[in-house]
Amino acid sequence: MKVVAVRTASILLTATVTAASRPYLSRRLLASTTAFVSPQNIQLSNSFIASSSLHPSTSRPSTRNMSTTRSDPIPCPTIALRDGTPHPAIGFGTYKVGFIPASASSAVSDGPLRTASECVADALACGYRFLECAEFYGNEADVGKAIRESGIPRQHLFLCSKVWTTTIEKGEDAIRARLDQTLQDLGTDYVDLYLIHWPVPGKHVDAYKTLEKLVGEGKIRNIGLSNYAVQDYQELTDAGITIKPAVNQIEINPFLYRKNTIEFFQKEGVVLQSYRSLRDGKAMDHPTLAKIAANHAKTPAQILGRWCIQHGFVYMPKSVKVERMKENAQVFDFELTEAEMEELDGLTSPEALSAFEELYRKCVNRDTTNDGTMEGVKMNITID
Repeated sequence: MKVVAVRTASILLTATVTAASRPYLSRRLLASTTAFVSPQNIQLSNSFIASSSLHPSTSRPSTRNMSTTRSDPIPCPTIALRDGTPHPAIGFGTYKVGFIPASASSAVSDGPLRTASECVADALACGYRFLECAEFYGNEADVGKAIRESGIPRQHLFLCSKVWTTTIEKGEDAIRARLDQTLQDLGTDYVDLYLIHWPVPGKHVDAYKTLEKLVGEGKIRNIGLSNYAVQDYQELTDAGITIKPAVNQIEINPFLYRKNTIEFFQKEGVVLQSYRSLRDGKAMDHPTLAKIAANHAKTPAQILGRWCIQHGFVYMPKSVKVERMKENAQVFDFELTEAEMEELDGLTSPEALSAFEELYRKCVNRDTTNDGTMEGVKMNITID
């Protein structure tokens, strides 16, 4: 049995949680606080927001009528990383924002793109303070421009970036040079979180050890993973790393809910960031989502976001439209019932798991000299 401290901007509550407790809130606890309890962390707090001069009020401001001139951060809980760093529970994803990488799926745009600086400026104005970036996204200079022009102090932002497969393959000098470029582009001397984008076979362990050195040099506050299977993580920890990963960023939504993998990482103390939280907008007309959305007078996107929040995942929606940015953030003023959570949990099909496995095998060598081959690829990973 664990005693869980749950902090909001104005109150500190304690709740007793057993190992059998569900990873989502009781209705009574939700009624008392905007924070949530997740199985991978026992300390969750709003300190990221409460300490910010941009959020002077201890009351929870409404997100229903946000304008793009808003300066207050979205009122949300934070999740404590291994070192106690508060990680905001919601962030703005910048993949395909203003730039579409050549090897990305659907690499051809349907029309003119808004620049990343325009979109990120809108996201910051809507209250997002966690920005999810990457070398692969090709837009970090534009993200940095938006940050600089926003006037938001660096300490009030949480910046995450990822090193791409091609750089991982080249080794330590290339990784160091890439991080320096990211820092220059974002206009900062450190990132809060830096991730290995894919576990490149034969290369990712050494790359991770390079990140450990960069933590010691003060350029990175926390390090983590992206797209790691259980077996990739085990390979990493068996190699004698000195800093355990703080985060694993993987696709998580009700249509790809890999429960065994998720539970493994949560037991290891790894916070899970959810990309494709909204499934790229491809499931918004699903009847289960429509029914639950109607129950709460919410949109399907908000149901998907709330599902992530109640499971304790970091929710990272992405949109280039201001109205969607606002909509996606409105997930902290309602609760899904236990029955609704279970219904959403059951939407993952065997076909979805098979598609995930195929994508994993394709992408670990993506853009490297082994692209298109199975060289070094783990063929027996935990897929569920």
